[in-house]
Amino acid sequence: MADGEGGGDGMQVRRLLLRGARSVVSRCRDFTAEALADWGWIPAGSEAGEERVEDVLLLVSEVVTNACLHAGGPEEFVLRRGREGLRVEVADASSEPPRSRTSRSPALPGGHGLMVLDKLAGAWGYEARGAGAAGKVVWLEVSLPSRP
Repeated sequence: MADGEGGGDGMQVRRLLLRGARSVVSRCRDFTAEALADWGWIPAGSEAGEERVEDVLLLVSEVVTNACLHAGGPEEFVLRRGREGLRVEVADASSEPPRSRTSRSPALPGGHGLMVLDKLAGAWGYEARGAGAAGKVVWLEVSLPSRP
């Protein structure tokens, strides 16, 4: 279930409830790709813009996968598009903060999700869920793609 566009401050919000949903990583990626297309993030013929979109989709995959592997699965996925960029939020029921694994070779599979966030997101972090809900929200921010 998704709901709509936002308020008078120029913020646009899309929300996807995920409790008990299957294939959540691909659902969140598809949901994000559709929102980015609707919001004009996929400029025709812009290689830099297309790369930025691929970065966003990779970031979405990482934070949703981390929620699946380490937090019992995501419960809600939110996209917030403002004037400066995009904020992605993944809510789960675990109060455990994201933790980097011990240093390991980049050649080994797995354990690199937070490194990807550090590299590609403008900022990221986590906070307790509001309104008395248990768990946390892991968020990341990405700037708007450059225009050709």
